[in-house]
Amino acid sequence: MQTLTTKRSRQRDRIYQVLRRTRAHPTAEWVFERVRIQLPRISLGTVYRNLNILKQQGKIRELDFGETSRRYDAFTGEHYHFVCEQCGSVKDLDVPLQDGLNERVRNIVPGVIQSHRLDFFGTCNECLLKE
Repeated sequence: MQTLTTKRSRQRDRIYQVLRRTRAHPTAEWVFERVRIQLPRISLGTVYRNLNILKQQGKIRELDFGETSRRYDAFTGEHYHFVCEQCGSVKDLDVPLQDGLNERVRNIVPGVIQSHRLDFFGTCNECLLKE
């Protein structure tokens, strides 16, 4: 018998497809609005539950930037982000990972470092053009 976290569902598949088709790092509400077009009876709670399952399965990442709502990313490879402090947009950065960073802090951290996350904050070009 399969557990809840491994059992496939049409709703979860659709949510995952929506996330895979965007690089926008959307909120659950954004995903809900897109999925609801094809599955009008889906609830926001169902979207949240399935996002959590996809996260537990390692298919997506949940990004917390200290906002009231979390962002989701279907690109699970190691990469950095730029966060606009004005509009809240999150963009992937195409820069090489700083692999040596783990080694540089290994002696400072009481434990085992498996990976790191590096985010840059500022103002995106779209917001700068509005000023």
